[in-house]
Amino acid sequence: MESLLFKTALLLYALSTVGYMVSLLMKRVLAAKVSTWVLCAAFAVHSVYIVFRWVAAGYNPAVNLYEALSFSAWAIAGVYLLSQVKTKTRVLGAFVSPIVLVLAITALPRAAGDLAIPAMLRSTWVSAHVASILIAGALLALACIAGIAYLVQDNLLKKKRGYGFIRLLPPLRDLDRINHVSIVAGFFLLTFGVVAGSVWAGTVWGSRWYWDPKQVCTLISWFLYAVLLHQRLAIGWKGRKAALLSIIAFGILLFAFVGVNIFFVTVHHFA
Repeated sequence: MESLLFKTALLLYALSTVGYMVSLLMKRVLAAKVSTWVLCAAFAVHSVYIVFRWVAAGYNPAVNLYEALSFSAWAIAGVYLLSQVKTKTRVLGAFVSPIVLVLAITALPRAAGDLAIPAMLRSTWVSAHVASILIAGALLALACIAGIAYLVQDNLLKKKRGYGFIRLLPPLRDLDRINHVSIVAGFFLLTFGVVAGSVWAGTVWGSRWYWDPKQVCTLISWFLYAVLLHQRLAIGWKGRKAALLSIIAFGILLFAFVGVNIFFVTVHHFA
């Protein structure tokens, strides 16, 4: 049952990605609208799958690498769909849906596999830490995508090129708003996730800070987001500066999640 649910969600993610690509290449708004509804269906099916896995495990199963990738795909899709409530930026689906699809495909090998997880990770604090960090990552990923779209469109406008493509993109004002709102929500959840992880580490390891590469990179990213929010509120930063810093900060956060495990020895690792 779990495998069928995940594969159904995966198929729907693939269909929505194809639809968004058609909308972008053929300049058809209807295709984007249909793709948004298909993505909604994929998100709904994926939500049911996650509930099944959570009930089966008795705790948040996202502490497993494959489950974390699945949860990330679900969170990014959900965050993007939520953004549609306020801004009809459907064209961003062409950038969001491929990311969701790749994450879901990567998670497929363990879609209905064993949920055996070390006892030390079966904690409410761990569940809160992982869920908060991954949802924060989804929000900050959307901010990054909006930032990239902002820089691309702003550059084309200044060079007076690509007007056909520009018409497909949301207004710069909407992109800047998505960037800001996503960062505010993402920063709050990232902060909560870091605090929850520190509480758990202090209980299990006896220390809340280890100078672990993943901790250091996350802290650097957190600091950059804090600077960005301060500058927005204090001196009204927006537009290119905010978009660029949000991209840099997310790049560091992404490296903390993926790159650290490849290039460094870390106490943070998934089962």
